[in-house]
Formats: sequence, structure tokens, C-alpha cells
Amino acid sequence: MTTRRDFLKTMGAGIATFALGGTHRLAAAPSPVMMTSRETAEAKKEKVKIAFIGIGNRGEQDVADFVRTGMIEVTALCDVDLDGRQCQKVLNMFPGAKRYRDFRELFEKGSNDFEAVVAAVPDHIHFPVAMMALAHGKHIYLEKPMVRTFHEAELLMAMARRHPELATQVGNQGHSEANYFQFKTWFEAGIIKDVTAVTAHMNNSRRWHGFDPNMKHLPAAEPLPQGMDWDTWLGASQWHDYSSKYHQGEWRSWYDFGMGALGDWGAHILDTVHEFLNLGLPYEVTLLNQKAHNDFFYPYSSTILFRFAARDGMPPVDITWYDGLDNLPPLPPGYGGSQYNANIPSTNQGETPRAKLNPGKIIYTRDLIFKGGSHGSTLSIIPEEKAREMKDRLPEVPKSPSNHQKNFLLACMGQEKTRSPFEINGVLSQVFCLGVIAQRLNTKLFFDTRTKQFTNNAFANALLAGGLPPRKGWEELYKLK
Repeated sequence: MTTRRDFLKTMGAGIATFALGGTHRLAAAPSPVMMTSRETAEAKKEKVKIAFIGIGNRGEQDVADFVRTGMIEVTALCDVDLDGRQCQKVLNMFPGAKRYRDFRELFEKGSNDFEAVVAAVPDHIHFPVAMMALAHGKHIYLEKPMVRTFHEAELLMAMARRHPELATQVGNQGHSEANYFQFKTWFEAGIIKDVTAVTAHMNNSRRWHGFDPNMKHLPAAEPLPQGMDWDTWLGASQWHDYSSKYHQGEWRSWYDFGMGALGDWGAHILDTVHEFLNLGLPYEVTLLNQKAHNDFFYPYSSTILFRFAARDGMPPVDITWYDGLDNLPPLPPGYGGSQYNANIPSTNQGETPRAKLNPGKIIYTRDLIFKGGSHGSTLSIIPEEKAREMKDRLPEVPKSPSNHQKNFLLACMGQEKTRSPFEINGVLSQVFCLGVIAQRLNTKLFFDTRTKQFTNNAFANALLAGGLPPRKGWEELYKLK
């Protein structure tokens, strides 16, 4: 059995020099648990043995989606709040699965029971779960956003490169749906070309809180739910007393735990734009405006400008992000109505009213304007008369050979490559991290994409690694040498 001490020693040896603003690599230290080629071959003949970490709310939906593939065997379930009402449905579905509250114990004691992990946990726990999974030789499906800090993305991408035999997939489902294949096909055919600007918008009521922006301190302590492992829930974050204002999805609103609307929805709206236009990292990030700026939680609304340089013969691109109920972007002539994407997963916590403008994007090129939604919804050319003119020139778009969950499982079996691996999604996640820093500091930032440092703000550079050191007992995962 691999002990926690053994794991930390391995991680300390495995993570080589990482200096913010410099280069880094991981040393070739062996992982504590690795599948042999014979074990891998045998796994191809059977269902993939899965451990689920986080089984309530979004986790419950992930379980259902993976079960629907008919390709998994659920061997372990892990959640810090196993006694919570939100966990009972999944627990009852798999009475024979081993149960854990602490994911570190899952890896230490149950590592031989599974070969892949599906994690639907708060954003601040994404990094330690994924790093431990890769260190223990496990394939990992991780809900988006991939990480909470720029630094965490650097380390996870490096760790994934060190383990090409392990499948990694970030849960932006649109990367396996119609939008992905349409964008790829239209881009390769030259229909989408010379993109100069993108408007991305998320203006419905889902995910918005009602916290007081004039608060002077964090929420007061409340009694813990029975049986909840709050210490593990906090992970590497500095100590916070338990509050219901952090639990059941509310963590997404707080800088210390979540990534706000940008991290939550950006991956569903901007993923194909970022990948196929090869945008990389922006050289400028400007907080144009925001409502209710404060020290603790994300603003009620915000507008963020990301500027990307010219690359590979393509022109510079400006992406402007709009979020908030009262912060609608300007719409081009001929935009038409705002279609709702029925494939957007529900929250399991009640539905919210549809917005005047549903989540999506507008892509401006030198010749055409494209209108799109979120997740897997496809693009259309606007205005309608231009779409009719282009109709006979549009290439046929292939259908997806596998949905996002099946794609991951087939990758675990060595039969496909994942479409949203850490190496691809990690850079997009870093873009969102830079945007969050601009939100927190309420300013314009200039970023050197070569050194990966801000050039005009020392406080912003400190926030690349989260601003505060990890809590005692978690520091080896983030060790800087």
C-alpha cells in the first residue's frame, strides 16, 4: 500500500524546478502505482473500473452519464459529505462500492480497486485530486474549470506530459458534440478565417449569488453537517470556518474556492475558438467594468477584454467577456433571436428562468459574422441573407464518433485520444485565471506570454500561484524549488 508519506515524497521528487516566469519540467521519478502493459491489454477486454470523487449534484449527473455508456464498473465512491441528502441516490445505486470521505485515503487504501477517476468537486480541489490521480497511475476525468490558479495549470500540464499513457479529460462536453466538429470542419475549409474579435456572454441567472458587497469579513461559523469532513473539503486552502454560504455549489462565488461565471461557463463557450484559432495566452487583460467589486466574492457583473497577438498567419484577436444579469453585450445587425441550448445540464437544484440573451458567442471575421451558443450548440452565419448565400459552399460536418464520457473511456482503453486533455484545456484554463486576477484587482494587466509574468503589477504576479501558500500538510503538491 502506498502511504500518504510515500506519495508526498514521490511528489516532492517528481516536481522539479518551477519558477513563476521561468521554464519547468518534471523529473522522471516513477509513479507509486503504474499499470503494466499486460494489465493495460487486459483492461481493454473489460469495463473500465471507476472511482467517483464527488457524487452529489453535478457528480450525480456525471455518474449517470458514465453509467449510460455501459462501459464502466463502479468500484469506489468518495465524498466529504456522504451523509448529505445529495449523495444518497448514488450511494443507493452502488451498495457494493467502497466508500470514502477523504480522497487521499481513496488513493492510499483503494488504489488497486480502480483504474480511472471521475472528479466533480469544488474548483479549489481540482488540482490535488488530479495530481494524486496521475501520480498513482490513474486516468482522470476532471470537471471544468481544470484548475483555480495559473500555477496549478502549469504543474498539471507538465504532469500529464510526463504520463502520456494516462488519459486526461476536462468536462467541457461541447468538445465531443456538434460544435467541436463543425468548428473544426469550417476552420479547415476556410469558412472560419481571419477572426478579429469574439464576444462571449453569460447573462442568465444561473450561478449568481446575493451576497452583500459591503461585507467586511468572511461568513460567520455555522454548525457542520453531521459527518462532513470539512478539513478535507478545504484542501490546500487556508482555514475557513464552515458556512452554508460555501456549500452546495455556493463555493463557486468566492475567490478562495471558485472561478466565478468566467471559469464556470468560459470553457463551454470559448473552447473551440481558443483551440482551433491557436490563441494561447493573451498579452493584455483589462477589466473594463464591473458591478459590486469587493475583496471576497465575484462581482455581480463584469466585462473583461482579452487581447491575443497575431500567430500562424492569423490576425490578432480581441475577446470580450460579458457576464451578469444587467450587462448584455452589443449585438450586430441581423442577430435574430437568442436560442436556448436544451443540452445544457441542469443544476439538480432547481431550474432558473431563461435570460433575454442565453449563453453564447459572436465571432467576427473580416468577411463573416458567426453566432453561436454554449456547450455543443452549432454556429450559424448572420444575417440570414448571408447564410442563404453561403449555404451551398458549406462543407459536410462529420458526426461525433463518441460523446465526451465514451471518448474518455475509449482513451482509457487505448482506442481513442481524448478531445479535451489537460495539455489543451490547461492553457484555456490559464486564460480564465488571468481574467480572474483582473477581476480581483479591478485593473488593466500586461502579460508577457514568454516569461509568463505580468509586467506592470507585482500583486498580480503573486496571484498566479493563488496569493497565499498552501495549508500545512498540502504544501508538497505545490512545492517550488
